[in-house]
Amino acid sequence: MTRRLLLTYLTITAFVLLVLGIPLGINFASTEREQLTTDLERDATVIATLAEDRLEQGSGPDPVRVVTEYEERTNGRVVIVDESGVAIADSSDPEGAARDFSTRPEFEKALGGERNSGTRYSETLGQRLTFVAVPVASSGTVHGAVRISHDTAELDTRIRRNWWTLALIGLVVMGAVTIVGFILARSVTRPVRALAVATDRLAAGDLGARAEVDRGPPEVRSLAERFNDMAERLEELVGSQRAFVADASHQLRTPLTALRLRLENLESAAPEDLQPDLEAGSREVARLARLVEGLLVIARTEGSRPERTVIDVAEVARQRIDAWTPLAEERDIRLVLDAQEPVSATAVDGAVDQILDNLLDNAMDAAPTDSAITVTASSDDGTVEMHVVDSGPGMTPAQRKNAFNRFWRGPDADSAGSGLGLAIVQQLATTCGGNVELGDATPTGLDVTVRLRAAQDSGHDPPSDPS
Repeated sequence: MTRRLLLTYLTITAFVLLVLGIPLGINFASTEREQLTTDLERDATVIATLAEDRLEQGSGPDPVRVVTEYEERTNGRVVIVDESGVAIADSSDPEGAARDFSTRPEFEKALGGERNSGTRYSETLGQRLTFVAVPVASSGTVHGAVRISHDTAELDTRIRRNWWTLALIGLVVMGAVTIVGFILARSVTRPVRALAVATDRLAAGDLGARAEVDRGPPEVRSLAERFNDMAERLEELVGSQRAFVADASHQLRTPLTALRLRLENLESAAPEDLQPDLEAGSREVARLARLVEGLLVIARTEGSRPERTVIDVAEVARQRIDAWTPLAEERDIRLVLDAQEPVSATAVDGAVDQILDNLLDNAMDAAPTDSAITVTASSDDGTVEMHVVDSGPGMTPAQRKNAFNRFWRGPDADSAGSGLGLAIVQQLATTCGGNVELGDATPTGLDVTVRLRAAQDSGHDPPSDPS
């Protein structure tokens, strides 16, 4: 924003300088040329008056002396011709033979009674000349003509000097505007940058971030005040949510655990006809406990951005497979790991463990007896992919579309399930900066793909091989 404001200041300044400077330079050059022409025309008229008696009556001042003195004084060449166009005085060649100038356009016009002036390039002298030619006449009769020509080198030098002066003034003005504009732009954008920093801190999870409200234009101060109000409300809401999660964790887990223990104690002492009811009650309490735990996991991760660290996904997958293998063997299911360690990703600490626990739990519920569940982990093009593939019935496209909804359960799902497993997986993957996708396995089954960012994308070095 600072650069854009500064560029705006400089663009406006440059436009104003061009609008004012170019006409000023052109006007100066035009005025100087007109002034030179006017001076030459005045001098030519005076010389024509002095030469009139000499051309008409043969008396009066010596024209050679007049033109010679004029050239010595002004460095301008003067030529006086008679009515036939033959020179009677030439300041550049006072003692030379008379030359015929009757064919020169300026003398033709002057001998015809017409004053004329202009600028031409002299190939003989190799320079530009400004000339004025006036007739020498009395009583309507033209007796000759006077031409004064002057080198424009000095005039051109003054014009160029004026252009350089205007350019230098423009550069000085642009430099001053750059300095002043940068200071002004910084003063305007500093509160905006401070507000952006506060916004980034709030987005990163720092709920105590606040913007400065006593600096900057009124509009920015008003925006900062509203931002602070929003941050305070958000802090209150998140604080309330976190307090609820903490309270719920304590208030719900404790009575559920106590209820489960009481039911287990009753099972050993209850009559035989009550055993099915007690077992069903224990299952429902266990299901309720899983449901509460799942909701607490979602509540803790939803809307939060905990710090991410480098995780070896392959090592985590090996550990979780080791933990789930005894239960899998009881169900006659094989757990297979296909990964080349290390496979490093950035994720929230513990999130990959919970993702795998939920996916393995779901897969073992769906996998038939004497089948395999395969867990693969690989890294390619800055992305880590983790697949959990079972050989169960899989899901239809409509079922996959609804599978991440909370409390959704498939038509053949175990009644003890909570319907939160895939919702938790999606929430954890999102918190880690990744995503999850459901697909068909070959020949049958479900292929759950979890994608995370590779560690190199965040500037972390992959962990060393523990072996």
